[in-house]
Amino acid sequence: MDEVLLFFRWIHFLAGVTWIGMLYYFNFVQTPFFGETDASVKNAAVSKLLPRALWWFRWGAMFTFGSGLLYYLYMYSKMGSAFYSSSYGVSITIGATMGVLMFLNVWLVIWPAQKVIIASTNKVLGGGEADPTAAGRAKRAALSSRTNTLFSIPMLLFMGSAKHYPFFGEATGTTCVTFIIVMVLIALLEINSLVGTEGLTKKPLGSVSGTLWAGFITAGVFFFLMGMS
Repeated sequence: MDEVLLFFRWIHFLAGVTWIGMLYYFNFVQTPFFGETDASVKNAAVSKLLPRALWWFRWGAMFTFGSGLLYYLYMYSKMGSAFYSSSYGVSITIGATMGVLMFLNVWLVIWPAQKVIIASTNKVLGGGEADPTAAGRAKRAALSSRTNTLFSIPMLLFMGSAKHYPFFGEATGTTCVTFIIVMVLIALLEINSLVGTEGLTKKPLGSVSGTLWAGFITAGVFFFLMGMS
């Protein structure tokens, strides 16, 4: 069983590095480049480069989710009812919640939108008209992608701290309250990514620096709340 768990953790790390690496590439490299280059270069990249990058992106997310879910379920079955009263269980659940939302954003929001954008670009390259819904889908995908970037910072903190930094000994009533507060804040961030207005898209998630600051501040707030519990 130890070897099986090692295998799942190994796949989880490899797939996670691939997924988050592609996420950071899209947000830190590709998006600023697309904003600075001319339309012909951008269209060629969307047609030829983007589908390849998105393949690694979405399947990295899938394998990260699958291997992480198996490991999570094993640890829960091993620890039983003590899982959710332990620092490990609470920390890994907070991190996993953000990870699952990121996975769902990839497969249910970003990838469907990108398929429309790629198809529209190919139509333009073939001499046709752009899909009128593509621009709106692009904005929604961009907000979800920036939200995933924000989530990745506290997510990695809580995933790493689960084994290496216990926030508390055994959960108390205060722990339950702070856990619920953290979950509500996570839910609000996700709701914003799904229905956010143009203003919310721009402040602070409209820029790389704003997204990073929001991610580190969110991680700090979550860390403080759980540390105080």
